[in-house]
Amino acid sequence: MPLNILTIGGSRNIGYFSSVRFLASGATVTFLLRSPSVFNKDETIQPYIKSGKARLVKGDALVIEDVRRSWEEAGKDGKVDVLLFTVGGTPKFTITKGFVIDPVNLVTQSLLNALITLPKDEPEPRIVTISSIGLSRTSHAALPLPLKPLYGYLLQVPHKDKLGAERVISHVAGWTWNTKEDGEPGEEIMGSDDWTKREGLPSNGSLKKILVVCPALLTDGECLAEKEDKKSGKPAYRVLAGELRGWTVSRKDVAHFVADAVLNHWDEFENKQVSIAY
Repeated sequence: MPLNILTIGGSRNIGYFSSVRFLASGATVTFLLRSPSVFNKDETIQPYIKSGKARLVKGDALVIEDVRRSWEEAGKDGKVDVLLFTVGGTPKFTITKGFVIDPVNLVTQSLLNALITLPKDEPEPRIVTISSIGLSRTSHAALPLPLKPLYGYLLQVPHKDKLGAERVISHVAGWTWNTKEDGEPGEEIMGSDDWTKREGLPSNGSLKKILVVCPALLTDGECLAEKEDKKSGKPAYRVLAGELRGWTVSRKDVAHFVADAVLNHWDEFENKQVSIAY
């Protein structure tokens, strides 16, 4: 039976490319978008909009009622099978802080909103989120040496936000969090209140159908997996549960993995955090 998917952060990049693959598989995809007009001239998405397979909900992931409304819209024809969460801001460069996003906790707070508004009387959906390699001290230590300054300085602000999102996932999934090595994300990311006690947030360890994907440095390259599949049948990228030493991977190849994992290999990747790189 075709999947029913809610995509938050799917206007571009990994969320967009993954959603297109899901639509091509026959799935229904509901997009929460600040500007639904982003698809007005999109020749790939438009046929799905006209057929009703792609639904557009205007709203902001930082506004909890907008997120709640997106769940309701996605659930009109039955339970939501998959939440694809790929929120990420557009970074701006500053001399003192490297690349920054506004607000600095965009990803973490949007994810909290998505989890707080999970339909309470429905089966647990599969949840796929996109993070990054090199966020924690342990993961940073596994980076190739030339990439460490990039991750430690230029990307430190958006990566603090993604680390906050990983902390949230760790809590609801019941995964071990290495506080001694990685510390706890600060109030500027998690909020001034005790975020673990926010009303509606799933309790510690209550969600099990989760996949966190941590790509290497992202590029705008083509989907090499499609070419390799046709030529040799060998995978174009490597995927490993835990830390993976790698340089880059294209957004389209990450989307290829996300769609393949959800559609064909969920039992293999459920309840795991994986790294992906060439």
